[in-house]
Amino acid sequence: MAPILGPDGQPLAARGWYDTESIAEDGGTLYVGIERVHQIVRFNYGKEGLFARGRPIPPPPGFRSLPFNRGLEALVFVPKGLPLGGTLIAISERGLDAAGNISGFLLGGPSPGGFAVRRSSSYDVSDAALLPGGDVLLLERKLSWTSGLNVRIRRIGLGEIKPGATVDGPVLLEADLGYEIDNMEGLSVHRNAGGETVLTLISDDNFLPFQRTLLLQFTLAEP
Repeated sequence: MAPILGPDGQPLAARGWYDTESIAEDGGTLYVGIERVHQIVRFNYGKEGLFARGRPIPPPPGFRSLPFNRGLEALVFVPKGLPLGGTLIAISERGLDAAGNISGFLLGGPSPGGFAVRRSSSYDVSDAALLPGGDVLLLERKLSWTSGLNVRIRRIGLGEIKPGATVDGPVLLEADLGYEIDNMEGLSVHRNAGGETVLTLISDDNFLPFQRTLLLQFTLAEP
């Protein structure tokens, strides 16, 4: 469609900013996370469309210490009217704190600061999305020689996320290669015409012949 532009109007890749792994929307504003350089850029997409230039936002403390290829992996913008309204939530893939949990960041909003997501079963974060009611869905994956490829989705209460907190939540879905999965890296949420909450997942084939690009959809069964 078009290259993603930096603040100088040149493609982001021209300055070595590549590996865009996350995106969040606030009306006509888009936030894009770039993993390897630990940057978030903001686009006025509503007015400028594909010509919008990405302007870096100030990185919070701890961003620069994230691992090179395990950095910023998920972004969620919380709309007004919900807990943390106006906050951009950023979560790393495997940037671990002293306790071995996954580092997260709250940017802007009423309570900026750092938090952690409890890491379990060697899963890493690959994306996140906000449910209409306000909870956060966390898409995770792991790959090992013994267990192969696994993916899961956890549900995190938005009200539990705050500076200094370590959050956890129930597993809604877990699957291995016995199911139709691949390297699932993207997650979004929408309501369909019938009012159901639909989760859409997409995989990244890494340009490899033995991986696939899959698009999966699930209807969330609410209790």
